[in-house]
Amino acid sequence: MIKRIRYLFSGIVQGVGFRPFIYRTAQRHRLSGWVQNRADGVWAEVEGLASDLTAFKEDVISNPPPLAEIAISQAVDLLPTGEEGFKILESEGGEARKVHIAPDIAVCDDCLAELFNPADRRHRYPFINCTNCGPRLTIISDIPYDRSRTSMACFPMCPACRREFDDPDNRRFHTEPNACPVCGPILQLLDKDGRAIPTADPLRKAVTALKRGDILAIKGLGGFHLAVDATNEEAVQKLRARKLREEKPFAIMVRDLAAAKRIAHVSPEEERLLLTPQRPIVLLRKKDRSAIATAVAPGVDTFGVMLPYTPLHHLLMQEDFAALVMTSANKSDEPICIQNREATERLRGIADFFLIHNRDILVRCDDGIAAVYGNRPTLFRRSRGLAPRPLFLREPLPEVLALGAELKGILCLVKENMAFLSPHIGDLETPLARDFFHETMALMERITECRPEVVACDLHPDYYASRTAACMKDRKVILVQHHHAHIVSCLAENRETGTVLGLAMDGTGLGTDGRIWGGEFLLADETDFIRRGHLKHFLLPTGETAIRHPWRTAVGLLQMAYGASWPEWAGRLRLLPADFAPAMIERILDRRINSPETSSLGRLFDGVAAILGLLGKGQFRRPGGHGTGSPGPEGARDRFALRYRKGKRRLYP
Repeated sequence: MIKRIRYLFSGIVQGVGFRPFIYRTAQRHRLSGWVQNRADGVWAEVEGLASDLTAFKEDVISNPPPLAEIAISQAVDLLPTGEEGFKILESEGGEARKVHIAPDIAVCDDCLAELFNPADRRHRYPFINCTNCGPRLTIISDIPYDRSRTSMACFPMCPACRREFDDPDNRRFHTEPNACPVCGPILQLLDKDGRAIPTADPLRKAVTALKRGDILAIKGLGGFHLAVDATNEEAVQKLRARKLREEKPFAIMVRDLAAAKRIAHVSPEEERLLLTPQRPIVLLRKKDRSAIATAVAPGVDTFGVMLPYTPLHHLLMQEDFAALVMTSANKSDEPICIQNREATERLRGIADFFLIHNRDILVRCDDGIAAVYGNRPTLFRRSRGLAPRPLFLREPLPEVLALGAELKGILCLVKENMAFLSPHIGDLETPLARDFFHETMALMERITECRPEVVACDLHPDYYASRTAACMKDRKVILVQHHHAHIVSCLAENRETGTVLGLAMDGTGLGTDGRIWGGEFLLADETDFIRRGHLKHFLLPTGETAIRHPWRTAVGLLQMAYGASWPEWAGRLRLLPADFAPAMIERILDRRINSPETSSLGRLFDGVAAILGLLGKGQFRRPGGHGTGSPGPEGARDRFALRYRKGKRRLYP
């Protein structure tokens, strides 16, 4: 029996090789018809035997292109037309766009085979890619996604690349970043002052510099990395000193899975995570003996390991390195560098050489971070390889732009039943980071073609994101309590609903009573919560300063435990710096001078660490958690406390 079916495929189905995939799948199952890009997705009509149509549908769902995420929005039976052959029709525009931008993805095995094939015209070409791999989000300037709206617009394709681009049977059919050594981007090596170094082989000279112990800034997919030989203790220490990164572990890149297993324990689940097309940094338990320098990850029992994900990385890792440190190219609290001139200016005094190229990065996108717990992957940082792929929600919701908190910043834009998460932004404590925040906001609204009239922000009035929301006079602003947001995020990600007992344990979040929360037991649903319990409140002497100097937090804990006799215990523990008189801190505590009460588990950890002698008396500590220690001016605290003490139970509309 001959049938004809019209499909509407939505989701991530454009710019990922979906039309040629449908074309080849239809031909394989002896079907006629057509496929076409439209504003709301990809439309296809297929005609043939009922059994072949069933096999076609199963093939599309079970074996999609690597970058695609498919939903069948419509499937309508039509009358057969007797059409012969299968065609790819020209794209058709429209009003309501529902097409999603694909994330950047690791180079595929087919391209790697060409990269290392001496007979191939792209042999050792650092920018090889195809429909199934390579840059997407990081090179886009606008939608719809085509070459003229990417940073490849200035690289006209040569005749050979154009033939591939126009051939539906070729895996580079409509691959917008398609290029080769004749027509595509090229590498260049710069010295520490940004001057070009004449050489026919920039990569070879860069490898020589790394083996000599130099620091190399490498332009990658979503930004620059700072790289050194991970087995060279002196080079790693030099990078720490120049980058002002005292203790935080560095990520490392290894050549392949076998190299990862030489330095760390790798479970089957961790192996699968390392090999995903997203290629995140995966936290792996160290082996007792390895060649990796101690300074790479001091004081912890894990390495952050990733595999190469660009052709350039693969070429570098062929050069007999056990591992390379690959850390984000920035100074503390600043976003990752993406432009050549920006890198040579901001990294002056850090990098000894710069390995750059002339394809612009238009969207910053740092490496993702993940680990395996309970045999399941857990994301710590959702960025390259995943952003801006949406999370699908249980039901359509009003359009909302959520601005996040102060540290570990990320944006979320809700449109219909999708939550689009931005690339990782980081801490909003510097002008550059705040510029990146606004860049990302504009990007998210542009690529989703959505400008929500409702903005959600943290309850804390002094967070930069909250101050930004307050300036959006043309939009409705909803204040969200920090820990309730954590719990509802878990509900959304796990597609759960209803009332739960949520445990929110973190560093900092303004509570509805004006205190600093951080160890909370909330009976919560999607729109409301009741605070059923919390860790015992203690004073945080000098507020945010105590976060940076944990001995002050320890004093607050001692005062809670021992009352007026706390100075005796502080003396026995030698807790206070020699130049800091107990009477001064006692006066601060007695008068509650910038000393808010907190239930924070993060601050409890800080204070206990100081009491145990794990942190020196005057040691500076970078703040953790999700915001600053002080909830802002007294008036702001009083205003929020008054608002919620009046018995207004439902917090949000």
